[in-house]
Amino acid sequence: MDVVEYIQANKAQFFADLKEWLAIPSISGDPSRHDDVRRSADWLADYLRGLGFPTVEVWPTPGLPAVFAEWPAADPDAPAVVVYGHHDVQPVTPLEEWDTDPFTPVERGDQLVGRGTSDDKGQVFFHTLGLRANLAASGADAPPVTIKLLVEGEEESGSVHFAELLRAHRDRLAADAVIISDTTMWAADVPSMCTGMRGLTEAEVTLRAADVDLHSGSFGGAVPNALHAMVELLAKLHDADGRVAIPGFYDDVVPLTDEERELFARLPFDEDAWLRTAGNSRAAYGEAGYTTLERIWARPTAEINGMWGGHTGPGGKTIVPREAHAKISFRLVAGQEPAKVRDAFGAWIEANAPAGTEVEVHTEGGGVRPCFSPIDSAGVAAARRAMEKAFGTQVLFTREGGSGPEADLADILDAPLVFVAVGLNDDRIHAPNEKVEMPLLLKGAEAAAYLWDELATALR
Repeated sequence: MDVVEYIQANKAQFFADLKEWLAIPSISGDPSRHDDVRRSADWLADYLRGLGFPTVEVWPTPGLPAVFAEWPAADPDAPAVVVYGHHDVQPVTPLEEWDTDPFTPVERGDQLVGRGTSDDKGQVFFHTLGLRANLAASGADAPPVTIKLLVEGEEESGSVHFAELLRAHRDRLAADAVIISDTTMWAADVPSMCTGMRGLTEAEVTLRAADVDLHSGSFGGAVPNALHAMVELLAKLHDADGRVAIPGFYDDVVPLTDEERELFARLPFDEDAWLRTAGNSRAAYGEAGYTTLERIWARPTAEINGMWGGHTGPGGKTIVPREAHAKISFRLVAGQEPAKVRDAFGAWIEANAPAGTEVEVHTEGGGVRPCFSPIDSAGVAAARRAMEKAFGTQVLFTREGGSGPEADLADILDAPLVFVAVGLNDDRIHAPNEKVEMPLLLKGAEAAAYLWDELATALR
């Protein structure tokens, strides 16, 4: 029996088992559901034991548990691969906008609807079918590479204990590559692989011009206005070409290659349609010299997320406000470090503070580091071959603007990332009526079945 025959013969049971897992409301962000997150981990662990994994463990954290499973290759010299995903899910509010119970998954034609179907239980689960198909097709008792599953329980609430978990188990997680199945493709008929995700760091700026608010008739026009000063300051954050004006901001950015830009350009991107999905934005905007896709995938940004100060209540209040505030976020790309960007921003604020004002920059947390996989790396090339064999067509490349724990995986495990996923941008992840395309989950399983043989050769 070949891979496709096995998957078709076992798809009904695959979806029945997936529905059972999806019915567990493993919402990590809701303390009242934490026991359900633990139950989800136990369910997956039991399932993987039944599948034949020789080692299956639930790894506790100070928060919620992860699941680890390992199936060694028969060849002790074979490469080892970590497959990462998460079993926790987003909250389901507003519940009234769901057409069906979010934890009673239902089939609608080719779609499976329910929380976690795409993000990320469905995409974790296709690996189980893919592994079984690989073994059935080869007739072997063990995969061609050592497979280590690591399924996190806190991704949807910030992965707050994940880096600590990786460091604690670094030796057992040693691998030649990390497979990420928590992203999307361009479209069902345009298969693609993600090659990077942007990082994130944030800051809050407070600017003071006086100790108290002042009467605008007595003092207006004669002393600095904190809101005017904040507007003046932040107007300098970008130059006329839309580039961030902080010295050194771009120094560490890994530039797009000509091949990547050419492959991005092959994607059937309709900018007018995209603008409609962007809240009916009136125009595309950003750093000169780059396309919209390049800007949101591969170029860093500085965004003013909010500004406030002075009088914002009903009616007038003729004052010169004493202080102003703003929240700024930076999306970072390959090569950039959150701490370095925050330090550069703080220095820039100090150097550019308008005369007669005092400025403070407050930051919290370490930020999220960006991650990146070169398209010519051995792992990415192997995964692309596996995807193309499954989909029967050329596989293109994308990146994603969001942020996750992938950089920790790459850095702590010192292993390259390879993204293999079949979600779609219209899967409504994090929203009511989340869905996944069932034929794509089966294609994901097929690609995973081919992937292990490809990596067994490519990573030696």
